[in-house]
Amino acid sequence: MAEWVTGNVIQVTNWTDSLFSIQVQAPIAAFTAGQYAKLGLEIDGERIQRAYSYVNAPSNPTLEFYLVTVPDGKLSPHLHALQPGMPLEITKDAAGFFVLEEVPDCDTLWMLATGTAIGPYLSILEEGKDLERFQHIVLVHAARFANDLSYLPKMQQLQQRYGDKLRIQTVISRETQVGSLTGRVPALISSGALENAVGLTLNAQTSHVMLCGNPQMVRDTQQCLKEQREMTKHLRRRPGHITSEHYW
Repeated sequence: MAEWVTGNVIQVTNWTDSLFSIQVQAPIAAFTAGQYAKLGLEIDGERIQRAYSYVNAPSNPTLEFYLVTVPDGKLSPHLHALQPGMPLEITKDAAGFFVLEEVPDCDTLWMLATGTAIGPYLSILEEGKDLERFQHIVLVHAARFANDLSYLPKMQQLQQRYGDKLRIQTVISRETQVGSLTGRVPALISSGALENAVGLTLNAQTSHVMLCGNPQMVRDTQQCLKEQREMTKHLRRRPGHITSEHYW
């Protein structure tokens, strides 16, 4: 059974009508960048809980989560309605294996995310540990509209911090925006547009790909990489080139 602790909401940031972030202080145990916790609220006498990745680095005591409101959801609308000072239940121990220690050495590490799944990558990059194993890191955030790129300023700050080591690329699927690619991630890999935009080659010899987000994106991108780049899923017992996590 998971051990739950009570946290205190510090801030709720509304990025759009449906996208928001919650900052919390809570007596949790140490976690590894890329992991997730479960958040919970008691609703009608029952604890409703969902898993959300940490956005903050483990060294940052202010816990942060990036969420989307599901209109008919059992939990997200209630989380969206929280105000500073309100209590929030959180699991004391984090979970998940979407962490750098599960990723093999390579020249170029590709971090591909859709929507709120940008969170674990921000945590990893903000912490900055174990990144010397990679010569290049590519951070890709795909969203429907430009307004959905809530953490683009944070991504740009990280790019300044890491210099040429980190390249960031945004992808918009339902409109065009200067500086962003237009379309879906698998198609942009298939056409070579993503590689052209960041100036690096994505192949089985030099690259490892981390995929996090919409299950359809994850599946389609895995299939594209398998068929067109001869890349395989990475397992401890059988090393490969793709590490993935579905975000719901």
